[in-house]
Amino acid sequence: MQIRDLPYADPGVPDVRSGTRFLVWLGRRQLGGQVRSLLWGLLHYAGIAGLPFGIGLAVQAVVDRDGGRFGLAGALVLAFGVAIAAGDMMLHRAAVTNWITAAARVQQLLSRKTAELGSVLTRRVAAGEVVAVSTGDVEKIGWFVEALSRFAASAVVLLGVCVGLLLYQPALGAVVAVGVPVLALAVLPLLPRATRRADEQREKAGRATELASDTVAGLRVLRGIGGEDLFLSRYRAASQEVRRAAVHSARMWALIAGVQVVLPGLLLIAVVVHGARLALDGRIAVGELVTVYGAVALAHHPLRTFEEIAMAFSFSRPSAKRAARVLALARTTTTAATAAGDGERRASGDLYDPLTGLRAPAGLFTAVVCGDPDAAGRLADRLGGHPAEPGAGHASVLLGGVPLDELPLAAARTAVLVQDKDPVLLSGTLRDLLDVPASGAVRAGDALAAARCEDVLDALAQASVDTGGDPMRTRITERGRSLSGGQRQRLALARSLVADPEVLVLDEPTSAVDAHTEARVAAGIAGLRAGATTVVLASSPLLLDRADRVVLVHGGEAVAVGTHRELLAREPRYRAVVTRETDGELAAVPAPGDALEALEGESA
Repeated sequence: MQIRDLPYADPGVPDVRSGTRFLVWLGRRQLGGQVRSLLWGLLHYAGIAGLPFGIGLAVQAVVDRDGGRFGLAGALVLAFGVAIAAGDMMLHRAAVTNWITAAARVQQLLSRKTAELGSVLTRRVAAGEVVAVSTGDVEKIGWFVEALSRFAASAVVLLGVCVGLLLYQPALGAVVAVGVPVLALAVLPLLPRATRRADEQREKAGRATELASDTVAGLRVLRGIGGEDLFLSRYRAASQEVRRAAVHSARMWALIAGVQVVLPGLLLIAVVVHGARLALDGRIAVGELVTVYGAVALAHHPLRTFEEIAMAFSFSRPSAKRAARVLALARTTTTAATAAGDGERRASGDLYDPLTGLRAPAGLFTAVVCGDPDAAGRLADRLGGHPAEPGAGHASVLLGGVPLDELPLAAARTAVLVQDKDPVLLSGTLRDLLDVPASGAVRAGDALAAARCEDVLDALAQASVDTGGDPMRTRITERGRSLSGGQRQRLALARSLVADPEVLVLDEPTSAVDAHTEARVAAGIAGLRAGATTVVLASSPLLLDRADRVVLVHGGEAVAVGTHRELLAREPRYRAVVTRETDGELAAVPAPGDALEALEGESA
């Protein structure tokens, strides 16, 4: 896989049973790149290891005044130099390719999982952790994948150096053969403690990131209640904990780096002292001493990869564990029908939730009233095909009698679209915003008109000096920061209307607009979605009065069905939510069993 071939057509199905297994799986998927990097690494490190032999041969040729051997030594030095240069260049190229392609694979897997789970992702995993995995963790995982082949090449070459020196000069080679493995393994006792400290640092950094993310997301609220200083002090304390943990971790890694410098130096001194005695005794030639000395001195370079691979694994293992935890999240439990495939399977008809007893008949505008906004959000997620709770075992929502769980993800997304109460606008032009997968039956202009976006279009037209006043070409900033909350909400509604799904679920689509605009938006939704299945979770009388039918969900169950006016007249719990009645006015509330009789037999 080359960088120019990215993105992957299929990033694969990862092994997410643990962080280590995920790293192993990723390494296997990068096998071709790893082999190329290993071969170039062998060429590079073999050139480094062979260079002292050429230099020693040249020194001995000068001592012996042998011009032929001196010329041969020069040719060997030149060949080893070319091998070092070519190997280093191509090794770097292959290693960086491995890094980038591995990181790209992980990012594609995360993007696919995000698209699969939608808004449910941040309800199962903290937003800060998602950010950390998709940025810093991806880089650390790529680092380990990139360093693995260089480490393997270094280990093979060092083994070859030890064997070669034993054969070349046994008296000194024995010292090197014993000393090099000791140097390579000397840091192992320090690694567990260094790993624990690194894990602690990343855990604290993750909490600080989550705190920063939450603070930025709620900055407007914090300013409204004067809580900036409070959260600033909390983040300052969290960042100081991260700093202390980083220093604590860096001390251990500095000790490991020091060991990697001191021990090779001691080995070099031992080789020089022992070799000088052997040379004075005439047991070895000067050129042989130079060769062994140079081999030990240059062995420090491949030895550094042992420290690097230890650091890379230490840093990447927790990152891989977090990535695996996110990637292990499932849209639903796998059913036999899902496993069987049936990629063309589609469904239509009534939308029914067995957990609450809510039914939204096909082709009607159904409003749902929940006294608890969080319960309304969870219900919206369920109607979109997501389980109420991971592993809860609740039956899936049915569309035309077909469980949404059993539909392919693309078919489920086409059939049911859920708009959150706090929708996100991505940066780009208004035309880009409305360019979404759609049936083609609803034009962008009609959707904007139904969502009552006239003032938004005027504001965008005034801001688009360089586009000739065309609001469709005006660029919307990230998350729509240049627009008011109500404007963002209506543009998001227009985007959902353009998509024209078979079932549209809207969670409080008009909570940020005034009453006059809300009434017009309610009429626009009812008009544009006439004959299509629409479910709106709201408590606004202006929206509820436009609905063909209204369902009251109380205590997790659908307890009353009717029109808005009928429920106002006969259902005190409904009246309490819609008109904000006090608890004292609810003294004579009928039992849930009595209210269930009003469900028109829908639970059957």
